[in-house]
Amino acid sequence: MTRKLWFQIAIALLLSLFIIKYVVEVKWIFSPILIVLKTVFIPLLMGGVLFYIALPLQTFLEKYKVPRWGSIIIVFLIFTGLIGTAILVVGPPITEQVTRLAESTPAFIYQSNILILQLADLLGDMPPWMEDAVNSLKDNLQAFTMQFGKWTVTLFQSVFQGTLILILTPFFFLFMLKDHEKLVPFVSQFFKGDTKEWVIKTFKEIDDVLNLYIRGQILISFILATMLFLGYTLVGLNYALLLAVFAFAMNIIPFIGPWIAFIPALLIALFQNPMLVIAVSIITLVAQQIDAQIITPNIMGKTLNIHPLTIITILLAAGNIAGFLGILLAVPGYAVGKVIVSNLYEHREQIKKAALKDV
Repeated sequence: MTRKLWFQIAIALLLSLFIIKYVVEVKWIFSPILIVLKTVFIPLLMGGVLFYIALPLQTFLEKYKVPRWGSIIIVFLIFTGLIGTAILVVGPPITEQVTRLAESTPAFIYQSNILILQLADLLGDMPPWMEDAVNSLKDNLQAFTMQFGKWTVTLFQSVFQGTLILILTPFFFLFMLKDHEKLVPFVSQFFKGDTKEWVIKTFKEIDDVLNLYIRGQILISFILATMLFLGYTLVGLNYALLLAVFAFAMNIIPFIGPWIAFIPALLIALFQNPMLVIAVSIITLVAQQIDAQIITPNIMGKTLNIHPLTIITILLAAGNIAGFLGILLAVPGYAVGKVIVSNLYEHREQIKKAALKDV
C-alpha cells in the first residue's frame, strides 16, 4: 500500500500541514527575518518586473554586438527618460485630481445620503428585510466614499515617500540585467545527470511563464487604461486620468481587477451626472470586451492555461491570506507552482528511485 500514489500524496499533504502548523506556532522566531524580507521584497519585485520589461531590449542590443555594460547603460538611460517624462507629464494632473477628489469627498458623502433617502422615499413602506438592506447599502456606500479619497491620497503619498524602494529597486534591476544568466548554472551545479537537466528545464519554463505574464499583463493593462482614459475624457467624466491610472493598476489582476476599477468610475459618474452612468458603463463594457476578445488572446494566448474559475478561487484565497499583495501575486505564483508540480509529476519515477536508493 505504501507504494500507491494516493497514499504517498496523502502522507505528503499531512507532513506539509504539520510543518505549516508548527512554523505558525513559532512564527515569533522568524519575525526579524520576515521584517527584512518584507523590506527587500517590494524592491526585488519591482526590479524583477522592470527586468522582464527590459529584457527584450537588452537581448536586441546584445544581438548586434553591444557589450553587456553598454546594453545596461542604454536600458537605464531609456527607462530613466521614460519614467522622468511620465512623471513630468502625468504627475501634475494626477496630483491636482487627487487633491480635488480629496476635497470633494465630503460632497460625495452628502450626495450619497441624499440618494439613499430618496430611494427610501420612493419605496415607501418597506418590509424589514428591505429596510435592513437599504441601511446596509447606506453604511457601505458612506464607508466607501469616505475611504476612497483617503486610499487614493495614501497610495500616491506612499509612492513619493518610498525612498527605500526607490533606492533599492535600481540596484536589483541592475544586477538582474548584469547576471541573469548565472542563476540557473549556479543552482544546477548542485545536481547531476537527469536531475540537472530537469532543474534546467523547470527554470526555463518558469522563466517563460513569468516573462509572458509580466510583459503581457502590463501591456494589456496599459492598452485598456488608455482606452478608458480616452472614453472617459470624451464623455467629460471628472478625474478621467486618475481613474485610468487606477484601472491600469487594477487590471493587472485578471478577471476581478477590471470590475474593481469600474466601481469608482461608476460612483463618480453617479455623483457628477446620473446620465453619465450609462456612458461610463458602455465605455467600460466595450473596452473590456475588446480586451477579452482581441487584445488578451493575441498577447497572452493560452500559454498560462489556467481556467477562469481557478483564477477567481486563488484570487479570493490569496486576498484573504495576504491582502492586496497576495491578490497581485496569486496568478503568477500559481502559474509558477503549476510548472513546478507538473515537472515533478513528470519526473516522479526518477525521484522515487533516487529516494529509495538513498534509503
